[in-house]
Amino acid sequence: MPDVVLINALSEHLSALPETTIYAVLDGASVPNLPQMLERLSVESVCLFPGELEPDVAQVAAYLAVFKLDTPFSEWVLEEGWGRHWGIFAISQANLRTVRDHLRSFLKVYGPALEPLEFRYYDPRVLRVYLPTCNAKELRTVFGPVLRYLAEGEESNILLKFSLDGEQLRSEPVVLA
Repeated sequence: MPDVVLINALSEHLSALPETTIYAVLDGASVPNLPQMLERLSVESVCLFPGELEPDVAQVAAYLAVFKLDTPFSEWVLEEGWGRHWGIFAISQANLRTVRDHLRSFLKVYGPALEPLEFRYYDPRVLRVYLPTCNAKELRTVFGPVLRYLAEGEESNILLKFSLDGEQLRSEPVVLA
């Protein structure tokens, strides 16, 4: 469990952009009972996987949730999930539906034989490796209405902040404690 100093520092970075909404993009495959917790904590959220899902798929699906600081939900995510690759944060001025539609648009990618593959960009271990490899067009696709992505680093006391600087990726590692 992260300490209070780390959580406070993380909260400051999450709320650094004024007039934006913080979204948590959480991975049901990493977060135990995610759909039930979202419902129990009354979090405004939506599944990123489209359509009606079988119950076992819904348990491991990715979810987009409005992340408000100083709520039971934010405390749970930061205290229990930080350092355990539960997901990433996306900061945007867009509404939940716009961000959902955008994030859904690249859940599927195609392999060398044009076979469809699930792209688990919402796993911080994937995002932090993938973003630095993107060209300008790919970056525009991944960012869309998102102003900044935040993810845990390899060490849990490192926060990685990703944003666009023109056509270039700006990657800023921040030591939290």
